[in-house]
Amino acid sequence: MKQCDQNIKSTLEIAEEMIRLANEGDADREDTGCGIHYGILLDSAYKIKKLAEEEREVHIKKGWWK
Repeated sequence: MKQCDQNIKSTLEIAEEMIRLANEGDADREDTGCGIHYGILLDSAYKIKKLAEEEREVHIKKGWWK
């Protein structure tokens, strides 16, 4: 796998971990401040994931992705 593809793969893994942490944190929170924090984390994770998925598709269409 090309390094640029590995970086996209790693980005997707990080985004999934962010989503997991945001959901876990939201379930465990005890105040609204934490709710805001985890909401921003979740929103950011989904934006990052979407961008990485779009870039992965570009690489697939170019025939780079293995």
